[in-house]
Amino acid sequence: MSSRNAELFARAQRSIPGGVNSPVRAFRAVGGTPPFLVRGFGAHVWDADGRRYIDYVGSWGPMLVGHTHPAVVEAVQAAAANALSFGAPTEAEVVLAETLRRLVPSLELVRLVSSGTEATMTAIRLARGATGRDLIVKFDGCYHGHADSLLVKAGSGALTFGHPSSAGVPAATAAATLVLDYNDIAQLERAFAERGAEIACAIVEPVAGNMNLVLPQPGFLARLRELCTRYGALLVFDEVMTGFRVALGGAQARYGVRPDLTTLGKVIGGGLPLAAVGGARAIMEKLAPLGPVYQAGTLSGNPVAVAAGLATLALVEAPGFLERVERTTRALVEGLVAEAKAAGVPFSAQSAGSMFGLYFRPEPPRNLAEAMQCDRERFNRFFHAMLERGVYLAPSAYEAGFVSGAHGEAEIAETLAAARAAFAAL
Repeated sequence: MSSRNAELFARAQRSIPGGVNSPVRAFRAVGGTPPFLVRGFGAHVWDADGRRYIDYVGSWGPMLVGHTHPAVVEAVQAAAANALSFGAPTEAEVVLAETLRRLVPSLELVRLVSSGTEATMTAIRLARGATGRDLIVKFDGCYHGHADSLLVKAGSGALTFGHPSSAGVPAATAAATLVLDYNDIAQLERAFAERGAEIACAIVEPVAGNMNLVLPQPGFLARLRELCTRYGALLVFDEVMTGFRVALGGAQARYGVRPDLTTLGKVIGGGLPLAAVGGARAIMEKLAPLGPVYQAGTLSGNPVAVAAGLATLALVEAPGFLERVERTTRALVEGLVAEAKAAGVPFSAQSAGSMFGLYFRPEPPRNLAEAMQCDRERFNRFFHAMLERGVYLAPSAYEAGFVSGAHGEAEIAETLAAARAAFAAL
């Protein structure tokens, strides 16, 4: 029987590198043909072959209220009826900036941009411009978009400079990035003792979501804050993924650590391209047109994206919404652990807010090295077994999953029934 998905994938590869516009979509980590999605509603998506899936990818995080929520669709339609873009100020972007300031503790000024990569790139440039320093610290396994300074992986030993993790990244750029192990406080302290006076900023996913879900160990974020303050470096929280996912005020509210700069994305656009960088007024005022650090964007604050974001955030901050989604996420994680245990499969899982991680190892990982110890081949078999049973997980053993407000008891029960069969097949 012919497959429309397969036909579209073959056709796409003739015009698009790898047939996809973002690498993980190609299914190369898990093998097989990716489903080409045509519709989404609530907790479900449908592919070109007409198959329905319970969606735990959620467009990689933005769909916190579920797909095509009527309130979001109505807001987008109303905005689009007025204009698709102005390239000029609008009242709605002011309202969104005010909303973000109200909800996220550290934001005093906010600049809207169009993608998470653009937000983190701006944060790094701003930190360097504000401090007059060049060196940045990042953590192995944390992903902050595809800007040159951030496509750097760990060097061959502790406290060595990183080296490019992508062709096209100059070695000189990578040499200005120091890559440390996530959750290693002792290594962090040595790095600041040796290079602290040169460090412009440390950028971190406060809850890592790009080496699967990895939680910060007790004291890690607080110690990072203390060291940045002591040595005059800025602390940048990349909350593109965690913003409004792990708490209404982001990971900084959940863990009580105040960064100097924060990047946001995904949820704040409600599924449309929108992101932001914000932080302390004295730092943000160094951005053009007030200061010497240049940043600009034709589509920044796009009115349709802003409308989707405002409608989404209004739903997210409704009393009880995030608490309910967090309970649903815990029920999913606890159920999966129970099913794996019953089948005798080495497996662990955990969650933070509406984000979750699945690991084919006995305990959740604490850093990239431990995440890499997961049984990837077993994950790949589990992934396809779940996909065949109508459950759409991230097509990689190293990506977090997402639950939405549209997921309920029925979706969790159906997912766990699929998992029972999938674990048994392993």
